[in-house]
Amino acid sequence: MTADTTSKAPLTPRIGRIAKRGKAAGGKGPRYAKAGYLFVAPFMIAFTAMFLVPLLYAAWFSLFREQMIGGNVFVGLENYTRAFTDPLLLEGLGRVALFFLLQVPLMLAFALLFALALDSGLLRLAKTVRLGIFLPYAVPSVVAALMWGFLYGPDFGPIAQLADRIGATAPDFLGADLMLGSIANIVFWEFTGYNMILLYAALRAIPTELYEAASVDGAGAWRTAWSIKIPLLRPAIVLCSIFSIIGSFQLFNEPSVMRTLAPNVIVADYTPNLYAYNLAFVGQEYNYAAAVSFVLGFVIMAGSYVFMLATNRRSRS
Repeated sequence: MTADTTSKAPLTPRIGRIAKRGKAAGGKGPRYAKAGYLFVAPFMIAFTAMFLVPLLYAAWFSLFREQMIGGNVFVGLENYTRAFTDPLLLEGLGRVALFFLLQVPLMLAFALLFALALDSGLLRLAKTVRLGIFLPYAVPSVVAALMWGFLYGPDFGPIAQLADRIGATAPDFLGADLMLGSIANIVFWEFTGYNMILLYAALRAIPTELYEAASVDGAGAWRTAWSIKIPLLRPAIVLCSIFSIIGSFQLFNEPSVMRTLAPNVIVADYTPNLYAYNLAFVGQEYNYAAAVSFVLGFVIMAGSYVFMLATNRRSRS
């Protein structure tokens, strides 16, 4: 007891000096605490100037309407009322919602399958396979759309040429019936690897003790994947789904490029983003385009919130 008391005694004056320094600084802690704000300041300035200010300006701009006489006139929420009842916008929202239902479940299923295969350790050349699956994500979406547009070509595409050589008729990938599926295939090719990397990283973070315990209990690879890996991947799957909701409703690059190949199928209002772009830069309706953009943002936030609420209720039940 004497040794413990003497070893702790020198700490008391030190604690007292630290407390006095804190009181001398006005109770706000070390005098260097404000240095953190200086490090954050450059980002906050850039974030405010490049994001918040333009966003607030667009919100204010959406409350006006440009007229031939009088210029911009304040109309309040009239543009938003028009947007919520605009059949072209509603049709575009329905189209991207269908795109989400068709493409995202299939993409996430394959991403999960690839991630589980890589994590199993039984796959040969795992690093090469992982790079090959992820590589399409490094290709810009415009380049990917151009490449797949060439493959889809009814006259010059290799699929059409192959079908012609064997005496068959190639599917009309650029027709009205298959266009949405053709775009979904491009997005599937682009983002499956990205989602696979997210899921694979989450798998690598699972403690190995759980696998060892499952092995002791006699669980095989399939049972371990179903009972341990997939349940613990739920937060990562939810994250990938949220990203997919945002990306689906913001669909723009692929239909914009494919429009040059099928102008009669992909019209100006094919997706909400394409509709807002054409309203602003073709129709010169900048105020209404801003309102359409905010309505699209509201829809994305609502869809993401409903999805998260539904998944949370399922996990609790």
